[in-house]
Amino acid sequence: MRLLHTSDWHLGRSFHRVSLLDAQRAFLDHLVHTVREHRVDAVLVAGDIYDRAVPPLSAVELFDRTLHRLAGLGVPTVMISGNHDSARRLGVGAGLIDRAGIHLRTDPAGCALPVLLSDAHGQVACYGLPYLEPALVREELGAHGTGHAAVLAAAMDRVRADLAQRPPGTRAVVLAHAFVAGGTPSDSERDIAVGGVAAVPPETFEGAHYTALGHLHGCQTVNERVRYSGSPLAYSFSETHHRKTMWLVDLAADGSVTAERLDCPVPRPLARLRGRLEDLLTVPEHDRHTGSWIEATLTDPVRPAEPMARLTRRFPHILSLVFDPERAPEDRTASYAGRLRGRTDQQITEDFVAHVRAGRGPDQDERTVLAAALERVRIGEEADR
Repeated sequence: MRLLHTSDWHLGRSFHRVSLLDAQRAFLDHLVHTVREHRVDAVLVAGDIYDRAVPPLSAVELFDRTLHRLAGLGVPTVMISGNHDSARRLGVGAGLIDRAGIHLRTDPAGCALPVLLSDAHGQVACYGLPYLEPALVREELGAHGTGHAAVLAAAMDRVRADLAQRPPGTRAVVLAHAFVAGGTPSDSERDIAVGGVAAVPPETFEGAHYTALGHLHGCQTVNERVRYSGSPLAYSFSETHHRKTMWLVDLAADGSVTAERLDCPVPRPLARLRGRLEDLLTVPEHDRHTGSWIEATLTDPVRPAEPMARLTRRFPHILSLVFDPERAPEDRTASYAGRLRGRTDQQITEDFVAHVRAGRGPDQDERTVLAAALERVRIGEEADR
């Protein structure tokens, strides 16, 4: 059986205030084309369909259009809710949509009720484990613990119990939305830590022939049977070097797995540039980034005038500007009191100005202003005595 594993669409999300709706539409067009071109038997979407619980209408319309297209291909699609989704809203109409071959799994109580698929080699039981918030589902699942590992272990116990009652040779596929140990996070995922412990051991999914994970935005292999597809688009500059893909998974008759990464469309490349402003504006090697979304980190000791406007003339798609000025090394062995000992208030305030301006102290006019301010404070203190 051939499966297409994707996740973390985050429909409705923007990138530094730039709408990604057209890019998300292009990805979903690509997904439908891929299903047709590679003769996919089932599509797996491992959570975070939307970016927030109440998505914008444009995102809902795009989702609806995509479901109609997948249903029109006659290819079953199994989806679970993620931590960004509203499970109850996403699951509205699930029973009716199920008849069209679109199987939404958003209720934790249904963890052990698989979508049954079949090929020439028999049945494939596809179990959808929506995002499980420990505080909300612990009692319902009978978990022996308070964290994500405990509730997912309890859900998988139910999956294995159901699988044991299936005909011999039934292959099992699990969808889950979680942070599994061995995975590498990025800056764009919402933290799901509970009590400081969010990681779930990959052994939790023992018994499944393939586990399609969502939540982490980088495509990665935890082990041969446990994989993240990652998000189809970059949602933070920490994903600059990500290769955005989907997994094309072939599940053999004996349950063995082979997987291939299929590239997703790139609406615009990302680049992180670092250096002094004049270097960023003139170095020829940056010419290749003029069409990229840019995060620029300026290292000038003193903040230059109008840096964003000047950078925009070379990089029209710059989105983020960060300041990290180069500083002279400090004597870190001296205590704060020791560094102040013997210095006047005027000298201390001038030192502070130099510190926040990466070594450039106040000019004469600024010294005069500081002196006047200190004098006003001194007179006020005298008057209060």
